[in-house]
Amino acid sequence: MLFSNDMRKSVILLMLAAVLTVTGCDFFRVMAGRPTSKDIDAKRIQIMKAEEAALQARLDSIRRVEEKIVSDSLSALDSLTARGVVMSDVSRLGGLVEENNRARYCIMIGAFRDKDNARKLASKAEGAGFSAELMECRSGMIAVGVCPSDRIAQTFEDFKRLGQEAFCPKDSWILLNE
Repeated sequence: MLFSNDMRKSVILLMLAAVLTVTGCDFFRVMAGRPTSKDIDAKRIQIMKAEEAALQARLDSIRRVEEKIVSDSLSALDSLTARGVVMSDVSRLGGLVEENNRARYCIMIGAFRDKDNARKLASKAEGAGFSAELMECRSGMIAVGVCPSDRIAQTFEDFKRLGQEAFCPKDSWILLNE
């Protein structure tokens, strides 16, 4: 007898450890009919690609919606400008004293020499749920602007709602603050 039982067990355990070191757990996974490391990695990559494609589809959808909003806004602006509802400056009022920090669009509902009259109209607008501000013009007039916004579509909706209010004059217009 060349090897004793203890030595045989040691050799078998050493060979088993060597097989595990060389083949890893994949040997036992194959024996048990389970997926190997390569299968698991391939599945993980497949899931990541699917998640990335879903995220890209969401981003593309958001980009298309944003492009539609811009397109609709430009179309609405062209339509309103052609009808004389939008004016790019307040030159007929002599221009604004301070033009900085204003929203891109504002609905002009009145201009007064008396600041109290301008305040009264602004109060009526605010009482009806519209935000209002007084704007001093170089000509000395006090203009009443309501519903400042950076989106023409929103401004147009507000313009239509304002047109139904009793306090709003028929000759109101939208200021395009450029």
